[in-house]
Amino acid sequence: MRKLLIAGAAVAALGLSGMTVASQTPRNETFRMLQLFGDVLAVVEQAYVVPVDNKKLIEAALAGMMTALDPHSNYLPPEGFEDLQERTSGEYSGVGLTITAEGGLVKVISPMDDSPAARAGVQAGDVISAIEGQNASGLTVTQVSEKLRGAMGTTVTVTFLRDGEEPREVTLTREVIKVESVTSRMEGEFGYLRISTFNENTGRELSAAIEKIKRDHPGVKGFVLDLRNNGGGLLTAAIDVSDAFLERGEIVSQRGRKPEQIERYAARPGDLTGGLPLVVLINYGSASASEIVAGALKDQERAVLVGLTSFGKGSVQTVIPLGGGRDGALSITTARYYTPSGASIQKIGIEPDLEVARSEAEARIVSRSSFIYSEAAYSTALDASIGAERKGPHTPREAPGPDYDKDADYQLQRALDVLRAGGDLTRVAAAPTGIVISEPAAPPPAATDTTEEE
Repeated sequence: MRKLLIAGAAVAALGLSGMTVASQTPRNETFRMLQLFGDVLAVVEQAYVVPVDNKKLIEAALAGMMTALDPHSNYLPPEGFEDLQERTSGEYSGVGLTITAEGGLVKVISPMDDSPAARAGVQAGDVISAIEGQNASGLTVTQVSEKLRGAMGTTVTVTFLRDGEEPREVTLTREVIKVESVTSRMEGEFGYLRISTFNENTGRELSAAIEKIKRDHPGVKGFVLDLRNNGGGLLTAAIDVSDAFLERGEIVSQRGRKPEQIERYAARPGDLTGGLPLVVLINYGSASASEIVAGALKDQERAVLVGLTSFGKGSVQTVIPLGGGRDGALSITTARYYTPSGASIQKIGIEPDLEVARSEAEARIVSRSSFIYSEAAYSTALDASIGAERKGPHTPREAPGPDYDKDADYQLQRALDVLRAGGDLTRVAAAPTGIVISEPAAPPPAATDTTEEE
């Protein structure tokens, strides 16, 4: 409510400021440009070759204004705001894609587990080039979402572009995407926990999954937490997940425009696993809330991270309804995230302790700068604010060899190897079917002793 009141006050101030605009040069220029906007709208309305819908024109202008800020600030029309509320509640009808826009293109951040898109082989980094044969370049995320969503059982044909491949046209049948954010199973003597997204139910589902594994398998010796291709979600869910594995210490901080705009979130006593060894799997499709969890567990020395450097979305978006939601909402970037050690996630991502590609093809992607799919690739992305940069193109330490079973999960197997070695990377031998490409990573640095959305 506080943020909504601030927004309302800003609108009121804007309305009153016209009375004193002559004495305030910057504001005078702002109102001159607003007058220009009105003049352009009037010309289009009167002179365009066919009648226009002013509402659509203004909504498009609002969307353009927000996307000029950064890739994650958006204007949501009323139907888009409703869609957002449905997604965070855990159920909607569509094809199961988390998407973003950059440079006039809409890209896939991640396909949701067991969704129509995932089953069709859509991958993180794929570009949506056409929908139902119509060019999708220049469309906003909201416009693409509207085209992809629809009644259960209906179909939509989407053309995807991927590096080094011909355009691929896929017909997807829409389903009710009831997001079960947490799934679990046993992998030998270790528990496997998969989190596909962070929604209102994630914390509760994770607690139940851990409890079930401990109850059904009292001899469980450790856990793998799989956050690969998890595009993020709610900040509160990320805090709940981190808290489930921590006894104490800071989880994340967010810092806004002003020095005093700092919020810190700390763990409460009670590690649900009882301190059992933990490995977290990440890759370049792990974004936002996933990075908060990975960063917290790494900095607090609670887990070893295995996989590839994460996406690097370290910014906070606040959703501000307009007109009580009747006029849609603004999803606007209001802060950056920082891990407990003070590291910025933004544009940098979280680096794993053991760098492992899932396949030789994935290793090649990481080694070629022009095709690394990350926040840093966006021309309008915020900087990290701490002077650091994402690691450039390089050959990952490990990738499976040519004889490795393509249906097997090499990254998961290496995570289990780390657990068998008690989390000591110096004791993790190269897998017989894997190839060590570069020198082993150094042990993770000690975390600072600090106890201090999407």
